[in-house]
Amino acid sequence: MSYNRGVGRETIEAKRRRAIEVLGRLETEMPEVRIELDYRTPLELLVAVILSAQCTDKRVNMVTPALFQRFPDAQAYASVKPEAVEPFIQTCGLYRAKAKNIVAAAKALVAHHSGVVPASREALEQLPGVGRKTAGVVCIHLGGDAAFPVDTHVKRLAGRLDFSRQSHPDKIEKDLQALLPPERWFNGHQLLVWHGRRTCFARAPACERCVVADLCPKRGVRVKRATTPTDARRART
Repeated sequence: MSYNRGVGRETIEAKRRRAIEVLGRLETEMPEVRIELDYRTPLELLVAVILSAQCTDKRVNMVTPALFQRFPDAQAYASVKPEAVEPFIQTCGLYRAKAKNIVAAAKALVAHHSGVVPASREALEQLPGVGRKTAGVVCIHLGGDAAFPVDTHVKRLAGRLDFSRQSHPDKIEKDLQALLPPERWFNGHQLLVWHGRRTCFARAPACERCVVADLCPKRGVRVKRATTPTDARRART
């Protein structure tokens, strides 16, 4: 199976088959796919995902061991001011806002959920500092509501693969959910994240080694033009 640009507009059924084939190949290529944030409890997961905004998972994993040791539960966070959290997360970027959100979320957990992180996406979104993407990532890893969270990687790949022509994450998620059966959403999210980090880079996607290159319309990707004799002469001058 491959994507044929010369055969008119792709039907929704053809796109669904292609989407399933894309995930199948990515799964074969990356069978070890998983979230790359380190955590042991639902609260640690929630905090790690909050910290990962505009920050690499590797950096988050460097700061969380000491943070989690100092604040083992929601009550521990809720009983301090954000300034007490800031020194542990200074290298994560936007650390003051993140510390404020973590403390506020912990206070809400203690007040409304007995200190337990809910698995419902709706309940998670009610927590201070927890947006729809963060709530989606947390709930799918806690076995809660089915979701297909859209981060920067998923958004980029959904566009290039022509799975969605929307720009808003919520609308992109709806398009992806319409293409794929619910049982593929969890792994599908993580597979697109990993592929975005390892191959389908934002500035220069490595299409030459992409396992789904023949299935990809490459929307928005600037195709490299073959070098001509004229190009070679210009390069020498």
